[in-house]
Amino acid sequence: MTLISHNDSRLAWLGAVTVEQTETFSRAWRIPFRRKGLFEEVLVQRAGMPAGVRLAFASNTRMLAVNLAAVEGNTKLDLMVDGNLIETVSLDGRDRVEWKDLPEGEKRIELWLPQRGHFNLHSVEIDDGATLAAVSDERLRWITYGSSITHCGEAASPSQTWPAIVAQAYDLYHFNLGYGGQCHLDPGIARMIRDLPADFISVCAGINIQGNCSLNQRTFPSALIGFVEIVREKHPLTPLVLISPIYSFLRETTPNAVGWNLCDYRKSVKESVERLRAHGDQMIHYIDGLELYDESLGHLMPDKLHPNADGYRALGKRFIEKVGPVLFEPHGVPAVEEANLRRVANIA
Repeated sequence: MTLISHNDSRLAWLGAVTVEQTETFSRAWRIPFRRKGLFEEVLVQRAGMPAGVRLAFASNTRMLAVNLAAVEGNTKLDLMVDGNLIETVSLDGRDRVEWKDLPEGEKRIELWLPQRGHFNLHSVEIDDGATLAAVSDERLRWITYGSSITHCGEAASPSQTWPAIVAQAYDLYHFNLGYGGQCHLDPGIARMIRDLPADFISVCAGINIQGNCSLNQRTFPSALIGFVEIVREKHPLTPLVLISPIYSFLRETTPNAVGWNLCDYRKSVKESVERLRAHGDQMIHYIDGLELYDESLGHLMPDKLHPNADGYRALGKRFIEKVGPVLFEPHGVPAVEEANLRRVANIA
């Protein structure tokens, strides 16, 4: 077997904002890790979880092994070959995972990294004499920012989060910027999105803010509009959708400490979009979160807040139905065929 170092330039970390490389491991980050001291500590912890990140390369190897420097949390790894899911494996208590009898010939191999927990890569092993080449990814790029509902810790596996389902169905390169509990419209995140390449952007705002009372009637619309305007500094014409919170049981009508319930935050997101459009931003759109996940799907939220694996599949399907025709399809992305959606979302 041939050992490939964690920092080999032929290994692509797709969907990572930055990659930390030490002498012993590489780690994907969803913020600029060299500037992590400028972000809140809990946000940094969430950003170190590689939701949506794919370790990709091309090879004709029949055997593949991954050696890990450290794994933390309840983590799973998806092996994809030429876009097809080969296996989902649990990394709990393991520092090595190995596959044999991969398909013959040159192929694109992607390891979809855990959406929760931390993943430090030490090395990759392939057959002696096997080819190894870098892969490029010129697909249209979509950035989606949000809370734990976008982070999708409860999804069945890394390729089954709702952003992953949407990205696979539309054949997009995606950045999952969902940070569990930490979607508070941080200016540092706005600047980061501003500086990333993007063809499409979506922002799900309000659920963490309502739950943590972090912005009130005065500050929420101002922060949301300011967030968009920072992003617009380098993405003035990029299609952008603002999505209000999905259904959340008692939060719907129970006010928080600043006196607002989720209905109030939804109304404010909608009004903020209307204000931005009135001032010339015709590429911004509003989607009511209840169109994506309403009370009828409440039985798929065991903790009354987060969808379970089936709930995230349902959310992905509704995103394709409700947001896709607004965000992607008017700009040259073909509509999703039902058979393809069923395949990528593992829907029977």
